[in-house]
Amino acid sequence: MKNTKEIRKKTKIGLICIILILLLIIIISFSMIDNSFAVVSKNFNNKKYKKSSNNQIDIENIVQENTKDIYREEIIKQEIDLEYTTEYRNNPLLPNGTIKTLQEGRDGKQEIIIKKSYINDELKEDEQIGTKITKASINKIVEVGTSNYIKVHKNKVGDTLYVTSTTLEVKVDPNIESKTIITIEKDDQVTLEEMQGEWYKIKVGIYSGWVNSSCLIYKEEKVENTETTSVQEKSASELKSSLNENIALNKPSGLSLEQFKKILQNDSNDKLGVFTENAEYFYYIEQQYNINGVFVAAVGIHESAWGTSKMAQNKKNLFGYGAYDRNPSDNAYVFKTYAEGIDLLARVFTKYYINPEGTKIYDGETAVGNKYYGSTIKGVNTKYATDKNWSNSVYKWMSYLYNKL
Repeated sequence: MKNTKEIRKKTKIGLICIILILLLIIIISFSMIDNSFAVVSKNFNNKKYKKSSNNQIDIENIVQENTKDIYREEIIKQEIDLEYTTEYRNNPLLPNGTIKTLQEGRDGKQEIIIKKSYINDELKEDEQIGTKITKASINKIVEVGTSNYIKVHKNKVGDTLYVTSTTLEVKVDPNIESKTIITIEKDDQVTLEEMQGEWYKIKVGIYSGWVNSSCLIYKEEKVENTETTSVQEKSASELKSSLNENIALNKPSGLSLEQFKKILQNDSNDKLGVFTENAEYFYYIEQQYNINGVFVAAVGIHESAWGTSKMAQNKKNLFGYGAYDRNPSDNAYVFKTYAEGIDLLARVFTKYYINPEGTKIYDGETAVGNKYYGSTIKGVNTKYATDKNWSNSVYKWMSYLYNKL
């Protein structure tokens, strides 16, 4: 019996020990879990409420982080006119200074791709990164008379005239966009019925319609030793008095062919003879495009330093046409002759700069006028040149040339 009691007592003590050990393990486990939560909570609180070393919020740093410049780019496509060029050919069978069109010019279309870069929505760079011709242009071919022994005939209703261009469309109305009645060809004979500016109404066979007057000529026998009779020259004093800083550039200067040669040929500034050899073309652009040719010459002189610039020499580009400020050398137009560049710039000024939108200009076209800010030199300066002093420089050269009359 005694042994049995001792066994029961030892067993009871053992169970109590086991229970105590289990309770201790449980207590220790809970303690560790609690400590883990405390660490997590501490870390979370430190991250959420982190402060500067001086216990203050760094306002200056926050402002700087939120006011950094925002840079962005955009790619856009534009369809613009592809300007034609004009080829001039001398014809000794035409009176000196006479202009006759052998082939009418037509602008084409081209698609240009432009990358624009902005900083905070302010345009900082405008770069042309691609171009694609969607409609080819048709170049203009013009004959200019060189004979001093043929009379200039003043056309009148009833005259028999002849077609000078390869083909010529006869229109219902005196407008390039008007419907074509028939197409006639070079040397076809027509009768002049009516005159309206640069448009002539003619009769050919059973048809009557309108054509561009520059594509017709009156044929006359050569008259020996007879000087060309032309529009009476204005006097030097009359021409000089018309010059002022606000002179309208969308009107011809009124200088004769000989007067243009006088002010541009054999000038001591023209060291390479560029303007001496091309003086006549500033007269021809006046006759075709209703623009002041002295202004165009002054722009060429200013931009090319009298034809001595690299662009003038390497590309026959007197005006820096097409030369963006960012990369002028690569983007500038290349011309075969100086005459091509002179002719093109005259049309560009007439079409975009010196006439308001919708104005009737050359070849029955109307002005686009998207860069028109007045027909003065300062008006052209607004969009043509980034240099705000450009207009003063051009006017200085215009004055110089007028004073040579």
